[in-house]
Amino acid sequence: MPLHVPPAPAPALRSVLAALGSPTAVREARTPTLRAAQGPLSPELPLPVHVLEHVTPGGTSPTRLAGWRFMIRGGERALAAADTMLTPDGWAFSHFFEGPYIASTERALRHAEAMPMPCQPRLLSVPELYMLTLWLHRDCTDDGAEGPLAPADLLVPLAPAPPGIAAHRPHRVAELLQVLTLRLTPAPLLRSPA
Repeated sequence: MPLHVPPAPAPALRSVLAALGSPTAVREARTPTLRAAQGPLSPELPLPVHVLEHVTPGGTSPTRLAGWRFMIRGGERALAAADTMLTPDGWAFSHFFEGPYIASTERALRHAEAMPMPCQPRLLSVPELYMLTLWLHRDCTDDGAEGPLAPADLLVPLAPAPPGIAAHRPHRVAELLQVLTLRLTPAPLLRSPA
């Protein structure tokens, strides 16, 4: 089933297009693949990036929209990604980057397209664990910027995932939040015997 990719805000897309059109921005990017690319580059597949800052004991975990990520395609594959961020003046280009999350995101999206349920792809970052997941939100009518984690949603950890969490294995929200709660809860201090 095709994924229902929400449209990115027009200013976010324009900021990425302007950065791609700027030889200075591309040359100064820390992405050797992007600097060496031949032919046209295009920003595709905009995904809203949400941040999970904490997991609540009740299992409801608020997220906040942190930006939009565009896969930068050159030829047949994604070479890099471009992040945008919300500033007081609106959406602005943040940076280009490459690394393992590019291929991992593409792989997870290919698997998601083969799933029988319609969903809206998003990215969910868990900064405390240096973890990124593909968030498959079931409400395809949301605009991408809104919508909390819902029980029917799936989270697919991207590689590299933290130790003990399998990459590319879909998890129901409650299942993965339980694992994250254990990881994010500080261990009690042990007292030495008196």
